[in-house]
Amino acid sequence: MKKLVIMTALILVVSAFVFAAGEKEMAANAPTRLVVSSRLYSQPGEQQFLIDEVFPAFEKENNCIVMFEILEDDPLLKRAQFQKESGRVTTDVVIAHAGRMAEWIKNDYVVPLPVDQWTDRTFSKAFSTSISANGKTYFAPVGGDVYLMLINKKALPYLPAGADVQDLTWEQYVDWAVAVAKGEGEGKAAVTGVPMKSLIYMYGGMFLSYGGEFPVINSPGAIEGWTLLSKMKDAYTPTVNTYDNVSAPMKTGEAWMTVAHMVRCGDAYQSNPSNYVLAPAPKGPEGIGSIAGTSGFAVTNGAPNEELAIKFVKYMTEPSMAVRVARGTGGFIPPIDEAIDQLGDSIQDEIISKGIMVMTNGVVSGVPGGDYTSWGAVKQVYDDAFQELILKRGAVDVDYLNEAQARINALKK
Repeated sequence: MKKLVIMTALILVVSAFVFAAGEKEMAANAPTRLVVSSRLYSQPGEQQFLIDEVFPAFEKENNCIVMFEILEDDPLLKRAQFQKESGRVTTDVVIAHAGRMAEWIKNDYVVPLPVDQWTDRTFSKAFSTSISANGKTYFAPVGGDVYLMLINKKALPYLPAGADVQDLTWEQYVDWAVAVAKGEGEGKAAVTGVPMKSLIYMYGGMFLSYGGEFPVINSPGAIEGWTLLSKMKDAYTPTVNTYDNVSAPMKTGEAWMTVAHMVRCGDAYQSNPSNYVLAPAPKGPEGIGSIAGTSGFAVTNGAPNEELAIKFVKYMTEPSMAVRVARGTGGFIPPIDEAIDQLGDSIQDEIISKGIMVMTNGVVSGVPGGDYTSWGAVKQVYDDAFQELILKRGAVDVDYLNEAQARINALKK
């Protein structure tokens, strides 16, 4: 009996050691969790494409799991500051907006990338200034964008005589929207009426085409733009203030006309290309104005998995992958020369090619979000002016715009 007890005890001890060793081996072989925090690809469909079609090959090859999450630029920066100060960095890769890259670099939140070793890709010159500092490249650009125009073909009978949809002026666009509203008994034009979304970019691009600066709201060019837009008091849909994304009302047919982010236009266009006409944004005396942007991958300083994080950035910006991601996420511009060379004549490539045309030939401005204490508050100034001058009054008030510019100036750092 005594021997039996001793033998049982020995078996239990050996089993415990074997179990513990097995747990350690399992832990050693467990997939690495690569944390990627992004301000880009906020739409569920975009994320699902990445999770289903892009990440799996990388995960399999590197025995890892890509933990992809969406955060806007301000929370991303605040978390980076906290992690740096606490010494507990948990984020491996960030995708930040070009307008905020200087803050990431200046505060030492990201590390230089070994881009000299990636000889198969050339980052587009348009973005070289924002991604680099002191001769080093900290960001690999992704997701370039401009603004395009999308028209439901139901609006074509109201097109002003002699107008070319692919070469439209803002005066023609406004007249068209007004004619549609009169003919249909309600407005059919769309912008994002929900505050602090993209209206500032829709209107800001127009003001550039009249010689204005961005985000100056009371320049002579901007006043000319506001004067023209004030004619659209009744041309917007009755539910415009509920739109945080114009692709949904364009898809349902609630709205027939919009000038919007190329991916939002592309999303609706791809849903049924035979229903729509996709074109560059309208032009003014100075040409096609557009707010343009890009985002970029960076590896955080102190990343738990720095080597894997660099591999991930390299994987995502390989030219053929960059094209695949651009197509699959709605039609962003892949800001890599070799990726652009691979474009063909698919619907997705049509969206991208029209965006490249605007980016190359238009009057383009970036987003100076880092120059202001709150870019959201700057957006709100534009939203308020839209509500007051267009939807409410249908008339321009220069004194109001001067006061609005004073609000913007007060937000400068």
